Order: sequence, then C-alpha cells, then structure tokens
Amino acid sequence: MAFGWRCTGVAWPGDVPRLGWSKGAERRVSTLAYGGGLGFSAVGERHCVGARGNVCPLGAVVSVRSTGARCPECARLDRAHSVAADTLLDDPRTYRVYLAWFGPGLVKVGITREERGAARLREQGAVVFSWLGRGPLMAARRTEEVLRAALGVPDRIPYARKRAVRGQLPGEQERLAEVVELYGRAAELEGRGWPESLERLPLGVVDHGGIFGLDRAPRATRSVRELVDGGVVVGELVAAAGPDLHLAVDGGEGEGGGVVVLDTRLITGWELAAVDPAAADDVRVPLIDIAGGGVQGGLF
Repeated sequence: MAFGWRCTGVAWPGDVPRLGWSKGAERRVSTLAYGGGLGFSAVGERHCVGARGNVCPLGAVVSVRSTGARCPECARLDRAHSVAADTLLDDPRTYRVYLAWFGPGLVKVGITREERGAARLREQGAVVFSWLGRGPLMAARRTEEVLRAALGVPDRIPYARKRAVRGQLPGEQERLAEVVELYGRAAELEGRGWPESLERLPLGVVDHGGIFGLDRAPRATRSVRELVDGGVVVGELVAAAGPDLHLAVDGGEGEGGGVVVLDTRLITGWELAAVDPAAADDVRVPLIDIAGGGVQGGLF
C-alpha cells in the first residue's frame, strides 16, 4: 500500500522542536520556528504507524482519536519492548531519575536513559525539571516507586491536565520553588529506602518556559480533537511543549480566532498535503474547548 508523506511526530533533540516525516523509506525533518506558519490538510484514512521501525503488515485503519496510531498487534509489539513494560530487566545502560513540573501541583517522577539527556523531559512538555539520581535500570525503577509513595506524586500526568494549566503558569521563581522543595524531601530518603546503587545527583533546576515559548504566547483556549479526511489545520506557531503545537489562528465561518493546541500524536498515521499558510489561517477540524471544558463537534 503506497502512501504520501506522513508525519512521525515532534522530537526535541535540542532546544528547538522538529517534525519528522516519512514516505516509504524516505525520511525528512522540518525544524519549527516560532512566528512561522504551519499548514496541512488530511487525506483519506488514518493508518497504523507500525512498531519499532517496522511497517504494520496489515496497513490497518486506526481510530482518529488515538494518540498512539497503532493497531492492537503493533501496540502490543511496541509495548513489549519498552522500558515502561519492565521487560528489559538486563538492560546494561545507565538511567536517570527526575522530577518534572507541569503546573502548580502537577509534578511527576520518572526515569529516562542517561544518553538521551533532557530530550525526554522536553518531549513530555515538562516546564521545569531537576535530575534526582543515576544508576542501573532496576535501581532507577525502584527509586521511582519509593519517591512516588514518599512524595505523593504520580509517574504519569494526562496531557489534558497539562494543557489546562499551561496558560496560567506562575512566574519562574514560583514554579522553581515547588521542584526545589520536593528535591529536598527526596534527598532526605537516602539511607531510608533510596537504593544504594543509585547515585544521587545535585539539585539543578531547569526551566523550559523560554524554549517552549509559553512565557510570551497568548493562552490557548481550544485544542484539536481529531483530524478528518479533508480537514485543514493552518496557523502561526507561537509556542510548543512536548507533542503540542500552539497555533494562532483567525478562525473561520463565524468562529473566533485565538490559539489552538494541536497534539501532533493525532496527526501521525495520516497522509498530509501541504496548505500554504499565506493563503489561509484557520482550523477546520473538530475542536475541544480547553478553557471552559465544553466540546465543540463537527467541522467548521
């Protein structure tokens, strides 16, 4: 089954977001810049993106609202080889444990491979983070469990909650303070549940508000719920956090403008055709009101 260009999602190898594209064996990367235009329309149906670099053997059609864009078989294969599934018990690589802050009261603890640096934090949309420790995988995993219980923080926060608070972030000093306080409580656990094989790292709080563009962008009030065949997304990129692109749009057909969040996990698996941002500046796909909580259905 032949497809045109398909987006593989946003990556954050550095301080600038990049969109990946694939077309058969061809690969491309688009470096995104705030103030630049972004425009595309969805074509046909959404198909499974496969797993672990392998093409889905069925070319299965998948749900337009799925953020994974995988059929059940490919989803199982992808999960079976992930660190989160706890199947890589003999992984010899070094891992790091971190605290990630997404908004007031929204802090999680997690782990990532040391070689990836802070890329994992940027991919999750962490506004602020600090490393806690480094060591073998199982020691990192054990520390993660200990800290979740001791600090009362989760290991996962839904993206919907992250988006809801992103437009109301406090100043830099206030958001750093919560991470500093939790780091202090975590450090007190050394010798009391903290695995000996995990080296504690010094406090080093990093704030991503600037590289995400959140400190200068208008608050987002709506987000894309799904794409549809022929649906158009066009706007000016004003901010980005994790997989989310914040687009300033004019609106259309009676709708107001403002900033709309596009979760790029929703566009993977779609064939996308370019739309000139200079020729249009609106969004014609179903949206969700993330400011007031209502849902706006249908095309407009």
